[in-house]
Amino acid sequence: MAYLLGLDISTTGAKALLIDERGTVIGSRTTPQPISTPRPLWSEQNPADWWEGIAASIRAVLEATGVSGSAIRAVGLTGQMHGLVLLDADGNVLRPSILWNDQRTQAQCDEITQRVGFERLIKLTGNRALTGFTAPKILWVRENEPETYSLASHILLPKDYIRLMLTGEYAMDMAEASGTLLLDVANRRWSSEVVDALDIPSAWLPQLCEGTDVTGTVTPEAAALTGLAAGTPVVGGGGDQAAGAVGVGAIDPGVISLVVGTSGVVFAPLSAYSYEPQGRLHAFCHSVPGRWHFMGVTLSAAGSLQWYHDTLANDISFDDLLAPAADIPPGSDGLLFLPYLSGERTPHPDPLARGAFVGLTTRHTRAHLTRAVLEGVAFSLRDCFGLMENANLPADLQVRVSGGGAKSPIWRQILADVLGSTLVTTNSTEGAAYGAALLAAVGAGIYPDVATAAATAIKTGDAVSPGANSPDYSGIYANYRALYPALKEIFTRL
Repeated sequence: MAYLLGLDISTTGAKALLIDERGTVIGSRTTPQPISTPRPLWSEQNPADWWEGIAASIRAVLEATGVSGSAIRAVGLTGQMHGLVLLDADGNVLRPSILWNDQRTQAQCDEITQRVGFERLIKLTGNRALTGFTAPKILWVRENEPETYSLASHILLPKDYIRLMLTGEYAMDMAEASGTLLLDVANRRWSSEVVDALDIPSAWLPQLCEGTDVTGTVTPEAAALTGLAAGTPVVGGGGDQAAGAVGVGAIDPGVISLVVGTSGVVFAPLSAYSYEPQGRLHAFCHSVPGRWHFMGVTLSAAGSLQWYHDTLANDISFDDLLAPAADIPPGSDGLLFLPYLSGERTPHPDPLARGAFVGLTTRHTRAHLTRAVLEGVAFSLRDCFGLMENANLPADLQVRVSGGGAKSPIWRQILADVLGSTLVTTNSTEGAAYGAALLAAVGAGIYPDVATAAATAIKTGDAVSPGANSPDYSGIYANYRALYPALKEIFTRL
């Protein structure tokens, strides 16, 4: 039996997932990761913590399962996107990594838009300049830490730093590179036009690869630290959303991945490059060779429910909190919730957007507020679907739902009713790490391509179809859509 290892460097943990060649999960271990907020709106991590954590997780999963490191055919990588890892000529980290959720770079985003041009930037990179992306972080370091910048020779992303530590190679897959704002996404190569406009040395950029390409092998030094065998192939992998899409089989057009995690993500594979002219959708390369994808993101999906529970109902379980919401009619008797607790991304790229309950009266109970939260997140995801409908996706879509929020039957039904689509679960519950392991299986030659790997390993499960409440949501959704334009100025003033 051959085994594959998927490594995931998320914001909160360093995960090692072991599967066999048929896709069966053998074991999983996660080492928690510290995060630093040295100033308001800042978010940083130490890359050394990632490496220490992932090495510990690999050792732990091998020990727990009794699988020898020599039985691992290949390693796949995934992780949080966009985080800037700046290194010197010898590969030493120069400063803590500035993460995807760091908000310090709005001035640099404005500068990028001015230098490249709004329309040209979106056409080339598929995206507008946002604070989460990597390029504005590079400019911020140049403008605010010139001594550090003067020592820089390499730029990597979090999972690619793990690749460097495992193999000694500097490489980045197409999906991750799309989130730097430096990639010519249509042609799957670095954009010399954008790089030159921003005056970033092209020599700093790593070699590009596809998600299934072998990018190097485990060094003897890394083998000694992790328990892996020296010479084990390490494949390109993908950012967490692209690898997660592989993990549920969202590979070809017609299968959409809907993730209801802390954030909510709608991921639609494309057979050719396309972009949304206003940049309201992300347009990235997929980690699957020859594929691209649209992605819409609402920043606080299950995160909204977590906040609501912890703040207003922490004395009861989530199940007990949600159960009474099933008896509340659609629209929560005139109560609406905006889930913009962390600002918003799609369709309103506005870090100043804020959450709100609108329409509260004395007749509203906690069950009404609960249902309003579930419905508000569903409406925000419908915003993403609406933009994708305008992009001429295939009419016969299958929506595969995953994430912690998707475990709730009540919420799955509300989502199906609001979206007007049947939602299907899968047997895959390990997220991005599972997709990374499948990419490794293709890189190792166990499967000829990602589609075959996914068809073998991933099975669909329960389906939830739109019910009797679905028609009622059209008018309610129209009221929801009117809220952001009405409140935008207030959000800015606040």
